[in-house]
Amino acid sequence: MQTLKFLFVLALSFSLTFLLPHSVRAELNPTVLVDIRSINPRIALDIRYATTNNFVKQKLYPQARCILRASVAQQLSQVQTDLETRGLGLKVYDCYRPLSVQKRLWEIKPDPDYVANPANGSRHNRGAAVDLTLVDRSGKELPMPTAFDEFGDRANRSYTNLPAQVLKNRQLLEDAMVRAGFIPLSTEWWHFDGRGWQNFSIRDVPFGAIASPPLNNSAPK
Repeated sequence: MQTLKFLFVLALSFSLTFLLPHSVRAELNPTVLVDIRSINPRIALDIRYATTNNFVKQKLYPQARCILRASVAQQLSQVQTDLETRGLGLKVYDCYRPLSVQKRLWEIKPDPDYVANPANGSRHNRGAAVDLTLVDRSGKELPMPTAFDEFGDRANRSYTNLPAQVLKNRQLLEDAMVRAGFIPLSTEWWHFDGRGWQNFSIRDVPFGAIASPPLNNSAPK
């Protein structure tokens, strides 16, 4: 009888291990590409390139997913947890972008002021950049200087001819991201690079090849 009880407890423990989030089970390889929902499902998504609601007016992603390197995803989760203490949260517009999609963007708009040249790749192609904004408890976006991917002077972080509340919101987002180690891009209020982005290689892994939750914890750089 004691043997049966022991086997039952052992089996239950084994099952529960596989139900726990990856971040609880074990430390993820920081280089593996993961779906943010496997790290923090409370982060809202509005993946614009999975729709026609973007500056090229074309659907470029087959799925509305935020894929990031594990270390960057964990950084982003920290920001979400921090903001929740103030009744706020994150809404993400774009994360990892396969290099093949970068090439399509460049074909549509070969302008380095708007699109990174795929010959050099972008930080999005490394899975180490994120475009996002702030939302309140109800999921409503806070007023920001411009809409996402609305390029020009108003999108620049140094632009100050804006309502006081907008300036406050922009700074609140930047402060929260910087506290977690993100690096803000000076020309786009919505864009932040993950810590150590330059150490990650450019990738062209299709979304469909990236599991959620991740099953492979030994992905190459």
